[in-house]
Amino acid sequence: MKFAIITHASHKLKENTIFSYEPYVREMNLWIPHASEVKIVAPIAAEVITNIDTNYIHNNIGIISITAFDMLSIKGSLKTMWFLPRIAYSIYKSMLWADHIHLRCPGNIGLIGCFVQILFPNKPKTAKYAGNWDPKAKQPWSYRLQKWLLSNTFLTKNMKVLIYGEWTNQTKNIAPFFTASYSEREIANNYRHPEPSSGFHDISRHPELVSGSHVVELDKQMLKQVQHDEMLKQVLHDGILNFIFVGALTKGKRPLLSAEVIQKLKEKGHKVHLDIYGDGLEHSVLEQYIEANELGNAVILHGNCDKETIKKAYQNAHFLLFISVSEGWPKVVAEAMFWGCLPITSKVSCIPYMLANGERGALVNANADEIVAVVAAYLQHPEKYVEQTKKAMEWSRQFTMEKFDYEIGKLLG
Repeated sequence: MKFAIITHASHKLKENTIFSYEPYVREMNLWIPHASEVKIVAPIAAEVITNIDTNYIHNNIGIISITAFDMLSIKGSLKTMWFLPRIAYSIYKSMLWADHIHLRCPGNIGLIGCFVQILFPNKPKTAKYAGNWDPKAKQPWSYRLQKWLLSNTFLTKNMKVLIYGEWTNQTKNIAPFFTASYSEREIANNYRHPEPSSGFHDISRHPELVSGSHVVELDKQMLKQVQHDEMLKQVLHDGILNFIFVGALTKGKRPLLSAEVIQKLKEKGHKVHLDIYGDGLEHSVLEQYIEANELGNAVILHGNCDKETIKKAYQNAHFLLFISVSEGWPKVVAEAMFWGCLPITSKVSCIPYMLANGERGALVNANADEIVAVVAAYLQHPEKYVEQTKKAMEWSRQFTMEKFDYEIGKLLG
């Protein structure tokens, strides 16, 4: 099968190897083994490979370079009009070549792809809409147009559109989907959750719990162990509360709000620590806030880190703070839940569905005092924290890489 990927994701080349943003490529590396040939239509950036990039794994893969564009300014709009015919033609040629067409949306390139795919009604297609599918969400016109085109079964034929969350009144080609970060093997090999020094039970000291191969049974035993761990109550009352933020340091992700929460908790006499993983324009703002409020020992900026570092951080944290403005399927929320780090997060997109409307974590507004009150409630009722952590892990661990691979195989089969 010849497989064409149409995406706005920026790519990098090094020694005939194609790199891009690691979480995205990790997912695509589950799609492309089903194909004999792969072509990517995407922008190519002349940038250095970083620790948040990784490479595609396929023996017969190529890339067609197109120009990235935006329409946020007059200059950008004029540039778009100049390059648009060439971009559309490149996408058309790749779709003509392909046996299966795969669109990555929302994005400017995905929008063009939504139009061009109309010319191929008989070819099998999939579209991954990684943004917020909530019909009531306030979004840019280009996002709304993509959602309309993808949902229109007269214009868009023979396509399965993968979205996050379950929404009413959807057309027959819309399919709720998920994404995954961890494998069943990682569950079996990582029962060190969190560290004993944090007051949690170290299951890795009990080999009888990890000797089998049935992951579901391992989960049940591990969760029962956590649920009845009286040491948890001690750390929630007397020990250090470990918080984590993972994501781009942008205003839309509100990392500064997480630091404000830590400051307020400290002022109330709690022993707290926040690890912030990610980088962006808000980095300097955070540095200034940390210095001004003497939070140097309580809030640590780690920058961009690799997957393994982030995984260990989840395992050693009690709470995720993630009060984002807009999301699709926020991987960091699902990843935190996977390792028993309870999310305190905003109510956007499919997050209420992920958290079962507050049964697997806390849904909050972007208000530091409200978040502090939520943490205080968990301190007063640690059994609630234990129960919600248990439910969060049970739910998130349904979505492993193995299940993701199986579901992709069904789509392409």
